[in-house]
Amino acid sequence: MIEIIGPLTNQATASGAGTVGKKPAPLQKQLIERLQQAILAGRLPAGSLLPSSRLLAAEMGVSRNTVVIAYEHLAAVGYVVADKKGTRVSPLSSPAARGEHQTSPATPEAVYAARVEQFAATRTHADNTLPLTPGTPALDRFPLGAWRRALERSMERALPLALGYGAPTGEPALRDAIAAHLRMSRGVRCDGSQVVITEGAQEALNLCVRLFTNPGDIAWVEDPGYRGAKAAFNLGDLTTLPMPVDLEGIAVPPDAWRTHSPKLIYTSPAHQYPTGSVLSVARRLALIAQARRSGAWLIEDDYDGEFRHTGEPIASLQGLVPDAPVLYVGSFSKTMFPALRIGFVVLPGAIAGHAAVALQEMLRGGHRLEQLALAHFIESGEFGRHLGRMRRLYRERQQALRDALTAHFEPSQILGGNCGMHLTLRLPPHLSDQVLAERALAERLNPRALSGFALQPREETNGLVIGYGSTPAEQLAPAIGVLASLAGEMAGARVV
Repeated sequence: MIEIIGPLTNQATASGAGTVGKKPAPLQKQLIERLQQAILAGRLPAGSLLPSSRLLAAEMGVSRNTVVIAYEHLAAVGYVVADKKGTRVSPLSSPAARGEHQTSPATPEAVYAARVEQFAATRTHADNTLPLTPGTPALDRFPLGAWRRALERSMERALPLALGYGAPTGEPALRDAIAAHLRMSRGVRCDGSQVVITEGAQEALNLCVRLFTNPGDIAWVEDPGYRGAKAAFNLGDLTTLPMPVDLEGIAVPPDAWRTHSPKLIYTSPAHQYPTGSVLSVARRLALIAQARRSGAWLIEDDYDGEFRHTGEPIASLQGLVPDAPVLYVGSFSKTMFPALRIGFVVLPGAIAGHAAVALQEMLRGGHRLEQLALAHFIESGEFGRHLGRMRRLYRERQQALRDALTAHFEPSQILGGNCGMHLTLRLPPHLSDQVLAERALAERLNPRALSGFALQPREETNGLVIGYGSTPAEQLAPAIGVLASLAGEMAGARVV
């Protein structure tokens, strides 16, 4: 047996002169590991009769009790079976233990590699506090004092009950507060029973996929568009098809409904990300009508619809007509702060009740103190006051960014409308947006390449997505000056 499993190392042997290394494992653990390895490798085939505990103890130079404990452990895990005839190796499914060679290419590693290829990295891991980073709000302007008081209030009133599991769909107080806010500010037709609280908007998208599709179903995404939607569709093994975007939002080709009828359609109608276009009312009505006829669901991502800088806010797609087949998704990552990780999806009233059983099985309530604090933050008016301050701040910063871009680039290539926390700059074909973004990052600036948001990069998706939410107005002109210089160097001529 010692030829099969090898000798054990005791403390006396390991502590000899000149020996350097870690203290050896206990003999009992060593014996268990050696026997396991020999069984898995096939050196001890299935059905092999192991030596008695007395014989193996003598051969290995250990106490009989050490062998008895090792055999008992192996039997408990299923490596061996003990009966009146002795201890035998169990039949195992390991190819090595059966003396076979695995020739199939469908190894777990290959399956995993094919799976993760769907999630190819399209963003850098740069510091999101760098100037010009899109999607990051002005965290230094968040009213921490008011939020701290809301948290303290929830702890005083809810502990210790709030330490347990909550309702899978979220705290009722928060669901009602969100519904009331959405009805007033976004024109959403809903009540609290339709609101499901999620771990950010990404989980809301994942939940829509799990509730409304089966693997292989077709899903449409805006192209260029939000990468999280593509990731959610890939996670659900959907067939994801890109739909082009123009100045009126998502532009569905006339025959697409007939040739590639979808189950889900992702759109950001109030302020398309990243081009900034607003979905026209004609296209909104057409989408709703076609979705009804085809049995499809529209996912409306209203991620920064709260930050309209001129005129009245653009109302939601969901509230445009009664009983629209729309799953309204939002979060507080931009309106509050990203680390809060609270999002939501508003289900159509006709199915909210039917989904309750499925949601009970799929979700677990959590973050109860934060949810209760957020409910109070909304109901007390602090949330509305914070939004008002941020709208004024972002309006000022967007104008500063627009002025800086106009001074160096062609104004007609500046996209973004009057909403949100970013503008998009289209670049001429001879300037690679990926290269320019990399060079900007080396200068401690963090705009994103527009082509990284596209499933099918084209000439019109060559550009930069430039954030201003977290960048003070006085820093924007110098930062755009650096971008212009880099672009000029790449073009071999001064950018006018």
